[in-house]
Amino acid sequence: MIQSYGGAPAMIRSFAPELPIVGIRPHLIRERAAQVIDRFPGDVLYAVKCNDHPVVLETLHAAGVREFDTASIKEIRRVRQLLPDAVCHFMHPVKSSEAIAEAYHVHGVRRFVLDHPREFAKIVQATGSAPDLELFVRLAVPGDGALLTLTGKFGTGPAEAIELLRLAKSVAAETGVTFHVGSQCLTPVAFERAIDIAALVIAEAGGVDHLDVGGGFPAAYTGDEPPFAAFVDVITAAVERHGLECRLQCEPGRLLVADGASVFARVELRRGAALYLNDGVYGNLAELKWVGPQFPTRALSVDGQRHGRDMAFDLFGPTCDSIDSMPGPHWLAADVDDGDWLEIGMMGAYSSALRTDFNGFAECHTVLLDDGVWFALEPSHQALPQAA
Repeated sequence: MIQSYGGAPAMIRSFAPELPIVGIRPHLIRERAAQVIDRFPGDVLYAVKCNDHPVVLETLHAAGVREFDTASIKEIRRVRQLLPDAVCHFMHPVKSSEAIAEAYHVHGVRRFVLDHPREFAKIVQATGSAPDLELFVRLAVPGDGALLTLTGKFGTGPAEAIELLRLAKSVAAETGVTFHVGSQCLTPVAFERAIDIAALVIAEAGGVDHLDVGGGFPAAYTGDEPPFAAFVDVITAAVERHGLECRLQCEPGRLLVADGASVFARVELRRGAALYLNDGVYGNLAELKWVGPQFPTRALSVDGQRHGRDMAFDLFGPTCDSIDSMPGPHWLAADVDDGDWLEIGMMGAYSSALRTDFNGFAECHTVLLDDGVWFALEPSHQALPQAA
């Protein structure tokens, strides 16, 4: 059973563990999911790869998320075992024949994504030319405006997408087009550009039943990010402008769960403006390396919170690899010291999901927290000046 605490400072005082901690705040996940479901004019799928912790999946399901973007047979098994009435969609464009067959015949998966003729043939063969398939073609679109671009690996150009859709229509009960503009997209117009491309493909292919606008909606790490409503408005306007009558779906991951968890890492050594932690890039803090110092962070001592963000620090993880570094500026109280804890907020997405056992540092605790958001985001809050 996962222990629950009323707040982070109380947890640090009473728990005082040696290992890193992931603190999940289910009430914040529920609130965010309800907002997204209410605002998006179509089906909302949760991207399981973002965070597959049972508490997270169960909380999203309780909040009304019934469909899940699964990218592997293991994710499908996990969701179906935990949430028997959930609907899984196999949204990875490249899958093994064995995974396709198990997904279809054992777990009831009907919706599959493809971006190549051989993948189409593989799906048809593995499912025994099933008449109730739902086949989606993944379209390559520009990644401009995304913090983490996803171009180059998946997706096909318009001409091949049209041919693939025609193939899909010959066997599938329903068809769709999907794309992904990139992770942590900060430009709503990126969805307009992608829909412009998709609309041309859909028209040339004679229409489809579904348009999947993917994920990439940003979490509010700094307060500068456009709100979800701005993306929905752009998507809705583009769909209406092209006269698309297909059903919409989206696949948010980061947006739904980012603010629903924090990672707590203990300072093992302070060396000037460098803090060496018991968690890092190979653990729960990979996003601090790849997304950068955008996350709200505070220092906690066993006696309470250390106030202020008046000094910039660089952070280092516990492994022997020099890659295990998280360059700043990470603004913290100037008196942070050995034995203190850092709470890195907005870490519900791609934190524990990316944790490895490199150098033997995989272990961590998971707790539940009942407190609210402890930080107030202000635009460009990471640009605070360092105290003299």
